[in-house]
Amino acid sequence: MATAAPALRPCAITINLFSGARTPIPAGTNVLLTLRDGNQKEVSLLNNGYFRVPIINVEELPFCDNFGDNYTVLAWAKGYSQAGFTPVKVNPEAPATVDIMLMRKRATFNFRDARWDLLKQNYPDCARLLATDTASDAAAADRYTQLMEEQPAVLACFFNLATAVSQIALPVGTPLDYIRELIWDDSGKQGMKQDRFFAWADRKLIDQIIQAGPKQFSPEPAAAVLHSGATRSWKQVQFGEANVQLTFHEGQAQNIDGVDCVVVEPDIDYYKDLLAHFILEVIVNKVTQSLTGPRQVYVLRWMAGRRAGLPDFCPPYIVT
Repeated sequence: MATAAPALRPCAITINLFSGARTPIPAGTNVLLTLRDGNQKEVSLLNNGYFRVPIINVEELPFCDNFGDNYTVLAWAKGYSQAGFTPVKVNPEAPATVDIMLMRKRATFNFRDARWDLLKQNYPDCARLLATDTASDAAAADRYTQLMEEQPAVLACFFNLATAVSQIALPVGTPLDYIRELIWDDSGKQGMKQDRFFAWADRKLIDQIIQAGPKQFSPEPAAAVLHSGATRSWKQVQFGEANVQLTFHEGQAQNIDGVDCVVVEPDIDYYKDLLAHFILEVIVNKVTQSLTGPRQVYVLRWMAGRRAGLPDFCPPYIVT
């Protein structure tokens, strides 16, 4: 007696659309949604894929029980940069959920909640680092205000990195706990930049990364190739995109308040894969004379954290 083939069980994806302010995108925004399954077959959607609501439920997706269940979700609206996520794996047991942040193409950094007095109150670790090597609080506030007004992308990068490293759990503390002093260097070699910063960190941070092991960090080979003067480097492996990389320059060392310190260079790459990072980011940046952008890092890191179910990535600024 022949056995009937099992019926395909339906699956669903809920797509939540957010703005650069980390709030739902305003209702009425005409968003084009594109879904492709793991076989790269585009899913037919109502209204030719256009929606005007921040929460979209796509139902009746087939369950294949193979790589075909790994969907790519893309969203775009006029005046916004396209954003998306992959893979979004579906199953019939519960709807899959993906949060996508759409950034206006002409968006600017908004530091309204990052005034110096508020920063000291709500983000004391950031304020502590930004105040290092200054004679007084007034001097720190002046330098901070100048950075905010003249180099907003550099300040946004610092906030991205400080927030990201504060969310990495080491055997003892987080990487942010080990950073003692920022390096303010106007020579162009080390200092505050729009894609990284340099700082003096307790040498014990290296031991903490080694103890954390391969579940959290992967050693980067030939660190000095992409980071001049570097001795060792590790990249976070938690996310598919926007992982923190911690690169050390152990040839530069000094004692700060009795603590043996070396130079650490934190940055965030768009891509987890080393080859993709080199071809799609390093080479592109060299050809176009550009740097990894803090706005893109902000979007990717926020979406990756939401996808992983972690506390929200909330640096002390928004993009509007």
